[in-house]
Amino acid sequence: MSYSKEDLLNLKEFYSNQLLNDTIPFWFPRSYDQEHGGFLLMRDADGSLIDDDKAVWIQGRATWLLSTLYNTVERKQEWLEGAKLGYDFLNRHCFDTDGRMFFHVTRDGKPVRKRRYFFSETFYVIATAAYAKASGDEEAASNARKIFGECIAYASGEKMLPLKFTDTRSAKGIGAPMIMINTAQQLRETINDERCDEWIEKWIQEIETYFVKDDIRCVMEQVAPDGSIIDHIDGRTLNPGHAIEGAWFILQEAVYRNNDPHLIELGCKMLDYMWERGWDKQFGGILYFRDVYNKPVQEYWQDMKFWWPHNETIIATLLAYLVTGNQKYADWHRMVHDYSYQHFHDQKRGEWFGYLHRDGTIAQTAKGNLFKGPFHLPRQEWYCLQILNDYLKKEETIHLGSYSNT
Repeated sequence: MSYSKEDLLNLKEFYSNQLLNDTIPFWFPRSYDQEHGGFLLMRDADGSLIDDDKAVWIQGRATWLLSTLYNTVERKQEWLEGAKLGYDFLNRHCFDTDGRMFFHVTRDGKPVRKRRYFFSETFYVIATAAYAKASGDEEAASNARKIFGECIAYASGEKMLPLKFTDTRSAKGIGAPMIMINTAQQLRETINDERCDEWIEKWIQEIETYFVKDDIRCVMEQVAPDGSIIDHIDGRTLNPGHAIEGAWFILQEAVYRNNDPHLIELGCKMLDYMWERGWDKQFGGILYFRDVYNKPVQEYWQDMKFWWPHNETIIATLLAYLVTGNQKYADWHRMVHDYSYQHFHDQKRGEWFGYLHRDGTIAQTAKGNLFKGPFHLPRQEWYCLQILNDYLKKEETIHLGSYSNT
């Protein structure tokens, strides 16, 4: 059954209430680190700290979130001051002497771990650009553009990162073009950069050319350099939630380009392919890993339900429905929305648990760790609120225009 206008208004109210009265209050103000800067985000179900180390990814993500709330929801001084805590900590402690960023630091900013990819940098870009818009800080805007240039160099191969594997079985992953699409979209939205449109188009073409397999209705996580499937365990492993996240990035770009029909088709078929492969028909929810040929998957958590694929699928299905009006996407959105808020949401203490067994029971109670924090869930609730607002305003404008012409 399709969504009525009343249904969409109710969803808008639901996401607004969850974001502002449930999710955000779980994290802030308790997570502001007034002593060392940044945020203390590794928290148990009741909000108590389980560790005071800091993941650089999530320092950037939290800075982006607070800046974005300030820019788009309400100009609350607390959010701007919180964003500055994150922005200053990132600049003061999270860059190595070679210009690359760390992944994991101590509470006071001493480096613990550095990884072989540039995702810390992409989250720095979106955080710093959003903070620049919120604060009017021109140095922050310059920093965002500078590190975005570094990310382009890494993503394009102009600059090489340390290799994890030998060249015996060369591969490339969907992660880099995907995250760069959204990084550029966020940069364009906040402070703009003349490079964004050109590179977004290149990264979309890369995904469509190499990773989307229409013949087997699939989106690959990694492929050989020529786009062929690597018929080994790692090469066959799919991550449905990740591909669905890429689908909504492309649908978002379609909307930006006045509902570009080709991008709508591409985003929707990516969603279709990976819903078919990822939705658990027995228990509900999105399975974490699948094999492209339905062989056993190596990772032992392959049939668990993680929080973030459900956030991405809630966004993708709602956006696909609003763009196409196809009842199928309304049905899928209801399914994943209802499953997620029934199983992940902690109704007593707010926020979501991160990890469920396949049958939907809670695997462990952490709501914050080196990978989970205030990002996927609040981004989902914030983004759904934004697209529902935009859709309902356009519908009202069309209705008023039609009425005035009668």
